[in-house]
Order: sequence, then C-alpha cells, then structure tokens
Amino acid sequence: MNLHKRLPRPEVILLALLLCARFAGAETFRVATYNVENYLAEATDTRSAKAAEAKAKVRESIRAIRPDVLALQEMGGTNALLELRDSLKDEGLDLPYWEHVTGFDTNIHVAVLSKFPFIARRPHTDDSFLLSGRRFRVSRGFAEVDVQVNTNYSFTLITAHLKSKRAVAQADEAELRLEEAKVLREKIDDRLAADPKANLVILGDFNDTKDSASTKAVIGRGKLKLVDTRPAERNGDNTPSPNPAWEPRNVTWTHYYGKEDTYSRIDFLLISPGLAREWVASETYVLTFPNWGVGSDHRPIVATFEAEDK
Repeated sequence: MNLHKRLPRPEVILLALLLCARFAGAETFRVATYNVENYLAEATDTRSAKAAEAKAKVRESIRAIRPDVLALQEMGGTNALLELRDSLKDEGLDLPYWEHVTGFDTNIHVAVLSKFPFIARRPHTDDSFLLSGRRFRVSRGFAEVDVQVNTNYSFTLITAHLKSKRAVAQADEAELRLEEAKVLREKIDDRLAADPKANLVILGDFNDTKDSASTKAVIGRGKLKLVDTRPAERNGDNTPSPNPAWEPRNVTWTHYYGKEDTYSRIDFLLISPGLAREWVASETYVLTFPNWGVGSDHRPIVATFEAEDK
C-alpha cells in the first residue's frame, strides 16, 4: 500500500485549517453592558473626573470578559470614550467602532464600543413625555445601533440608563423612571412590529429591580415579551429555587448602593424571542473580580450568542 498517495496534500490541509479557524471565529459573539460610574475625562460642576486607578480597573474588568460589543452607561464626553477605546486597544482589546449619545443630562451619557461595524445608527436624544401635566425629557437618551457581525448575521442593540432613585424636586423619581421605560418600550415595539423575529438586545442600567413597574414595562408582555438572560456568578451554584415561581438562588447582583449597604440587580441584558434562539446561556454571566469596586459601583454582565439565525 502506498500511504503517501492516500494522504492529503499540504495545501489542502492548510486550506481546511484556515476554513475551520474562520468559521470557529465567527461562531459566537459576546455582548456586555457596564455602568462605568462617572467615566469623565474632566470634572464638571457636580461630578469629579475619573481617577487613573479607577480607569485601570474598569479596563481590567472589560478585558476579563472580552466583549465583542460593549454598551456603556455613565460615560463622559466623546474624549473620555475615545480614551477608553484607545487604552483598551493598547492593552489588546480592539473595539474600533463607537457610538456616543448625549441626552438632556449634559454630564453623563450612554455609548457603545464594538468589534463589528454599525450598518445603521438611530440615536434618541430628545424624547419626551408628559407627567402630571408637565413635559419632561428622557435624561440620558438611548443609543440604538444595528451591528453587522458577519455577512449573514446582524442584530439591533439599544442601551439605556433610566432615571436613578435619587429624589428630585420636579416629580416622583419612580414615576419618571416608569415614563422613560415606556418610551423605551415604544421603540422596542416599533422594531418588533416591523419584524417579530428581529434580533434585538435591550441592555443597560435600569435603576430598579425586575419586579418594579419600570423594568416590567421594558420587558413587556405576551408574544413580544423580552427574555431576561439573568447573568449570574459562575461560582458553581446550579440548584433550582425551592419555589417554582421564583428564579434560582444564583448570585446575580450588579450594583452596590453604599448609603443603604445593599446589593441589587438593576443592570439588565434582555433579548427578543428571535435572538433567544441564538443565546448561549452557559456563557452568560456577571463578572466576579477582585477589587471590582475600585472601577465602578456596578459589575459588568455579558451574554454570548451564536452568529447564525435559527
């Protein structure tokens, strides 16, 4: 037997390896959200500039989850965003595409960094609503982008930072947050009305828990209800809740509120029913990291998806 004639040629092996690498690289992608707590390049009248040590810990946290698309809240101006982008690139994580949205709040903003290009941008900077006869504007606006993962797969991302629980003189903070959530849900309904199977990610800092009226408004009801990916710590917890109506007792908190000494899940990564078919639940989690609080009072969460419509 002539074994030499039965073996594939070297160039065939090389081509096969290249094809495998290509498809393996495009098989999944990661989407994350992170409130980076006043990531300002310069101080304002009400907020301090981000310290170098805190910036370094933010970057370290981001590198630990290695997102392909990253939504950010409490970002400063475009200079701060580009400084973060360039610093991450210097440290080995290249997210060249960016979107920065300025709403009514002139201090902190929402933004997106991405490995993949944007094929459409729909910044929402001037939405408003009526409450008790007065008109209010959505404080931080919404960043909405269509992301092209590969030639055959794309998805829409909308990131939000809803009204905080800090009391204000103009109106009840919970009512303001609920009205902002309703405005956000209108945008979700518009996208899903046009295409019920659309790949849609809604993520960010909702500033309230899952059982709140505002978060429920974003999630919605019925056939177009969003799926809560509920990222949890990867610490070995895997048992179901003893109450079948409740979620498992995984550790899912994302925010520490020092005034009350409480830990809550107020950052969410929600997906449309269409995108849920591509969701990889086993690679979805909240980051556990030493001295995470040096960077922010929030922890980042990340979800993984297959880049192929199912």
